[in-house]
Amino acid sequence: MRIAFIGGGHMSTSLIGGLVRRGTEPATLVVSDPVPAQLQRLARDFGVRSTADNNQAVRDADLVVLAVKPQEMANVARGISRELASRRRIVVSIAAGLRLGDLGRWLGDGVPVVRAMPNRPALVGAGITALYAGPDVTGADRAAAEQLMAAVGETVWLEDESQMDVVTAVSGSGPAYFFLLIEALEAAGIEHGLSPPTARRLAVATAQGAGRLAIESGEAPATLREQVTSKGGTTAAALEVLEASAVRAIFHHAVTAATRRSAELAGEFGGR
Repeated sequence: MRIAFIGGGHMSTSLIGGLVRRGTEPATLVVSDPVPAQLQRLARDFGVRSTADNNQAVRDADLVVLAVKPQEMANVARGISRELASRRRIVVSIAAGLRLGDLGRWLGDGVPVVRAMPNRPALVGAGITALYAGPDVTGADRAAAEQLMAAVGETVWLEDESQMDVVTAVSGSGPAYFFLLIEALEAAGIEHGLSPPTARRLAVATAQGAGRLAIESGEAPATLREQVTSKGGTTAAALEVLEASAVRAIFHHAVTAATRRSAELAGEFGGR
């Protein structure tokens, strides 16, 4: 399968790197970007073809990845719509917030579109991507989109497009919540006498280990929490403070705010 990437930023770089590491022939990949330095870097690092012309990139592709900023998508999509009409191609959009209806209006009728919401850990091959397929997407199209995003981590399919806003709030924005927690633990450790390097190493490694344990144990997070918490012990004392501070409600409100903002952005960028 020949794949064209429109936009050569971080996510395209991660996907290209993941595909090449998994054995994809670089000659089957092409990327377009208006910044010459981006194209030179990708060609040098991965051996892919590059061009500044979006239509040239799309011309021979079987799958097109739209990896541009949401505010740029309308112009980019309209610019390649005539080329897309020449023969059937799968389009995967990784632009946050943009609805299938808007993408279809810009790309043209009958173009099979899959929306994808990856997250930043995809940059190190540890991401998770939520996918939603439009009505023109076949089983083979779904498989191709899933294979693409699996190059940078796990994938999950959604049953309703509106769930994308919640996904954006939970896993799209989610890494920032964990980074904030790491920051807070690091700062607390320093305040209580640890050296900055030691505090950071402890906080980061603990976050990594907790995540790995949650994945590999197969246990529910609540069960894992209980296993760490001895009655009357240090963890119990800490959790008592967190619960008294309504930490669960805080996260609920945070996810609600991010979900609402995702829906608002879809209206702002899509109404063009």
